[in-house]
Amino acid sequence: MIQQSTTSPWFLRFPQDPACRTRLVCFPHAGGAASYYVPYARALSPEVDVLAVQYPGRQNRYSEAHIEDIGTLADEIAAALEPWLDLPTALFGHSMGAVLAFEVTRRLERRGDFDAARLFVSGCPAPSRRREETFRKLDGDLDDNGVIAELRALSGTNAAVFENEELLRLTLPTIRSDYTAVRNYRAEPGAAVRAPVTVLAGDSDHRTTPGELQAWQTHTTATCDVHTFTGGHFFINDHAGEIVGLITDRLLTV
Repeated sequence: MIQQSTTSPWFLRFPQDPACRTRLVCFPHAGGAASYYVPYARALSPEVDVLAVQYPGRQNRYSEAHIEDIGTLADEIAAALEPWLDLPTALFGHSMGAVLAFEVTRRLERRGDFDAARLFVSGCPAPSRRREETFRKLDGDLDDNGVIAELRALSGTNAAVFENEELLRLTLPTIRSDYTAVRNYRAEPGAAVRAPVTVLAGDSDHRTTPGELQAWQTHTTATCDVHTFTGGHFFINDHAGEIVGLITDRLLTV
């Protein structure tokens, strides 16, 4: 089902109906890759054209250097998205991907002729309510075994990765690089988007609090709705059907 975009290394495309009505751009979490969104692309309506962002340094871009700055990543992704704005476009990001989706939306809105259909942010406090300590230890305070233990606790990494020592060690530089980018990120004061925002979270995710989620309202001039699901930081692994239904309702219901 995955088809490499012929125009940019930044995206993997999940082809849908040629007459699709809207486009959804998906941003992976720290250490994640575009293929993470295969189940979502398969479950979404054919009317939704799905693009998943592929950050440098993983999968088909493994030989490329990591980018350890959220602003630089957002600049490059926004530029790469320019040819894909021919349909109403929404952005979806989980964890680090939520921050990137927010910053890319801001950059695209500066065009003046673009308004995102919606911004979906998952498993992420509002930019103004970030907690530096969340990322500091994974970025530099832990040795490799400590990082692996933290990843196991988050329950977002495929179990098969932990069974392959060589593969696991190969992913650690990517994870550390992504956490460096998130740790150093600072939103501009008053940063906001024009798009309506839908916030998703796990009810037992220690990385978010109700107040940190509600604070996304201050980062949009439109509406903001918050939806809580059972589970921890990677609740989206267990609630794909419900989340796909929510996305479909927000994007396709007239």
